[in-house]
Amino acid sequence: MSSSFRAPPVRSSDEIDLVALLKSIWHQKRLLLLVTLGCGLIAAGYAFLATPEYKISTVLRPAAINDLDALNRSEVYQLPPADALLKVGAALESYETRLAFFRGNQKLFESFVRPGQTLEQSFEAFNRNSIHLILPDSDKKSSLSAYIKLEMTYPKGIDGVAILNGFVDYAIGSEREQIAADLGVIVKNRISELKGKFDSVRSNYDVEKEAKIASLGEVDTLKRAQLQDELSALRIQLKALRSDRIAQLNEAIGIAKSLGIQKPTTPSSLGDSVNIGARSVMRTEVNNQQVPLYFMGGDALRAELTALQQRRSDDFADPRVAQIAKELQLLTSNREVEVLSARKNDDIFLAGVQPLRAEMTRLSSLNIDMTTLKLVTIDQQAVEALTPAYPNRLLVVLLGLFCGGVLGLCLALARYAFLISCTDLKTKVAAPAVQFLQTPATE
Repeated sequence: MSSSFRAPPVRSSDEIDLVALLKSIWHQKRLLLLVTLGCGLIAAGYAFLATPEYKISTVLRPAAINDLDALNRSEVYQLPPADALLKVGAALESYETRLAFFRGNQKLFESFVRPGQTLEQSFEAFNRNSIHLILPDSDKKSSLSAYIKLEMTYPKGIDGVAILNGFVDYAIGSEREQIAADLGVIVKNRISELKGKFDSVRSNYDVEKEAKIASLGEVDTLKRAQLQDELSALRIQLKALRSDRIAQLNEAIGIAKSLGIQKPTTPSSLGDSVNIGARSVMRTEVNNQQVPLYFMGGDALRAELTALQQRRSDDFADPRVAQIAKELQLLTSNREVEVLSARKNDDIFLAGVQPLRAEMTRLSSLNIDMTTLKLVTIDQQAVEALTPAYPNRLLVVLLGLFCGGVLGLCLALARYAFLISCTDLKTKVAAPAVQFLQTPATE
């Protein structure tokens, strides 16, 4: 016995029928639509119910050269506009500056404070997530000049414009105060240095002045001592000469007395004295030899002896004594020492201190109005954002629909794969039965 039933050929499991796949997806279009709409609704709910966040920014650029001219012309503190911009940027990025502004303006940051968190913890969250400093890319020449950009994101209900603009003003003011403090310290140190140099010059002058006075006094003392020694020696010499003269006079008086010479005479006159009475003779005598002292006669010699013995001082006998007395009188006072000692203002006699005086006067009168010092130019101030930056509602809805479509497609494909698997399983079970029916019967 045989059967005429023929089973349909079984398709390999590795083959995919695209037409059947597309038909299966089309038959599941409701599932695709429902899943897509469901994801779209979820995305739309998030987009419209989530708290919107706004983004604002401010841009700072270097100040003009004339804005910093007063500071740079002081020759004490040099600050080019580019360096001033970097200083302000460092202040904007400084954790300490941000924390100080946060502490000083807590009313503006009430929405950032969370229950159970300290002020520093709340600030840490704000500092990490809400405010960012952007510097120009040095590798790209997209900007014509240097700039610093500060961005801030904040949720609805917060005055972000006041926070960002206030923080920029606070950072600029803080840096301005720091520059003013640095300038004051530099000027004070420079004046102290100049005063030190001036005091050094004055000290050297005082030492030189005292040394000169001492030198002049020492020279006068030495000269006075030398003159006094000379005067003492001269007086001894004059006294010795007087004693010698007295001895000579005593000897001459004795000789004149023995010769009977009472009046001054000459050797020739003494020999012809016996003939003087006979005739009158006028004699002229030329003699190149010194006439002995006793020819002066006893009367003259005794008169001179008496005068020498009665003499109390021999100073008048030598004009050098009067000269020494004059010089000693001049040495009693040194007019140069008196003038040096009588100086009331020694500073006007200091040499080489005029530049120091001029610099100290200039620094002392240095008056730079730091309150008007413009460190940077605010090229763009923060203004209120018209639309929120996050979330982008249209983009979120479109992404939700796209994800819903992908998810629905995946579900449809999964169902199609499941149905195919079930069909293949049934075919494999039915194949042995069909084969049994087709086998001829034997007796």
